[in-house]
Amino acid sequence: MALAHPDLPLKVSRISGSLGAEIRGIRLSQVTLDQAQSIQGLLNEHQVLFFPDQNMEPDEHITFGRHFGELECHPNLSLDTERPEFFELRSEGGAGAIADEWHSDLSCEAQPSVMAILQMVKCPEVGGDTLWANMYKVFEELSPPMQAFCEGLSALHDAHPHGRPDRMAIHPVVRTHPETGRKSLFVNEHFTRRIVELSHDESEALLRFLTGWISQSRFNVRYRWNAGTIAIWDNRCTQHCVLNDFEGERVIQRVTVMGDTPEAASASSWSPHIKPFSALSRHDRQLQGFLNKE
Repeated sequence: MALAHPDLPLKVSRISGSLGAEIRGIRLSQVTLDQAQSIQGLLNEHQVLFFPDQNMEPDEHITFGRHFGELECHPNLSLDTERPEFFELRSEGGAGAIADEWHSDLSCEAQPSVMAILQMVKCPEVGGDTLWANMYKVFEELSPPMQAFCEGLSALHDAHPHGRPDRMAIHPVVRTHPETGRKSLFVNEHFTRRIVELSHDESEALLRFLTGWISQSRFNVRYRWNAGTIAIWDNRCTQHCVLNDFEGERVIQRVTVMGDTPEAASASSWSPHIKPFSALSRHDRQLQGFLNKE
């Protein structure tokens, strides 16, 4: 059911029980700063928003994105463009720069992405949908003992999928959203390499469980794209994944709002788990190397 919004002349339609809303009745290329604050409020409520029939030009896209914070170029992609904060990705028949693993954008950075604003320029007739997961709900539906355990942990993230394993950061496994105050799980299969306070084998087991837990359909929304649709999502409380099942060309344009340092839901009382020198200590070398540089 579409609902009128009290502050803007638009209709808001929820599209799943977990997260996501489609918004109609506004031109994003003409949004004022005050209207952008109202959109931020909707984003805090729904976590991912979809605006059909926008068809914004690159400069309009950048101007709109700057209402929400500083824009940065993608640190792991070498893109030749006159607008460093704006990039376009083309994929053909499921090949190329496709984010087909669950992830929160750039969690390998010390200050990961706050939000992404993406326009679908060209989409295949069939396939290429995107899924988002509600990371509040993912955390809240863990058992209380598992919640308490995860709150005391941190994780090492790196950009290995982008050929940059040297680009690393450690973040809390459970973070608190700075605007809503809610707790969310903050590990993902694409960037997260290791639970810092656990052994390699324990970390592998826990991450395998958590990444599988995240992918359950009851936590997700699946969106079927049309050309000209703008999506805005909050990377602090969602993850997303592209279905790599399409034929033909898929073209997206995106800007990224950066500058957020994840805040731990609880302080850890445990130290990093590093084995003394042995054959097994090879599993700890990346973590040890990162800690030595801090």
